[in-house]
Amino acid sequence: MATNMSPQFEEKRFALRMALRLPIVVSGRADDGAAWSEPTETDDISTTGTLFHLNQKVQTGENLYLRSHRPDGVPVEVKARVVRVAPAVHGTSRVGVEIVESKENWLRLFVAWVADDQGEEES
Repeated sequence: MATNMSPQFEEKRFALRMALRLPIVVSGRADDGAAWSEPTETDDISTTGTLFHLNQKVQTGENLYLRSHRPDGVPVEVKARVVRVAPAVHGTSRVGVEIVESKENWLRLFVAWVADDQGEEES
């Protein structure tokens, strides 16, 4: 079926996505160069990125660092690029990021949590 939608409106999410509240710490640098760090949790994660709420103001294209842990306690830190920022409640922003590096570490984190979640459902 052909559509007349322009390319910017095409759905670009081809990654496996899962609603998961995963504690993360997001860090970056403010415009003045000062480092900041903020604990939050994911709204959902995918094999290529995640969506979360943030008090810190960020812009599309900005690089951030995300830290979390796999269910077995192994720490994971990745670099991510902001691809979407939307207003949310109480002055926060909903921030969507794409993992830049290490994509393999992020994929291991995703798979570990999906497997852990599936194990709980079967119990």
